[in-house]
Amino acid sequence: AAAAGMAELRARRDELARLIQGEEAERSRLQGEIWALTEKLARTNESLARKMATRNDFDRTIAETEAAYGKILESSQTLLSVLKGEMGNTSKATEPKSTSKEKQADGQQHS
Repeated sequence: AAAAGMAELRARRDELARLIQGEEAERSRLQGEIWALTEKLARTNESLARKMATRNDFDRTIAETEAAYGKILESSQTLLSVLKGEMGNTSKATEPKSTSKEKQADGQQHS
C-alpha cells in the first residue's frame, strides 16, 4: 500500500513536471514574441517620429509660403493701383491743351 501510494505521488509529480516544462516553453515563446514586438514597436515609434517631424516641416513651409505669397499678392495689387494712378496722371499731363489762339482760329475757320 505504501509503495502504491509512493508510485501515485511520483506519477503526479512527473505529470506536474511535464506541465511545468510545457508552461516554461510557452513562457519562453511569449517572451520571445514580446521582445520581437517591443523591437518592432520601437522601430515604428522612431519611424513615426521622423515622419511626423517631416510633416510638421511641410506644414511650416506651406504656411510660410502661403503667407509670403499673400504678401506678394498684396504688394502686386498695391503696385498695380499706384501704376494705374500714375498712368492716369501721365495721360492727363500729356493730353494736348488748346490755347486761346487755337480756339480763336477754330472759331474763325467755321465762320
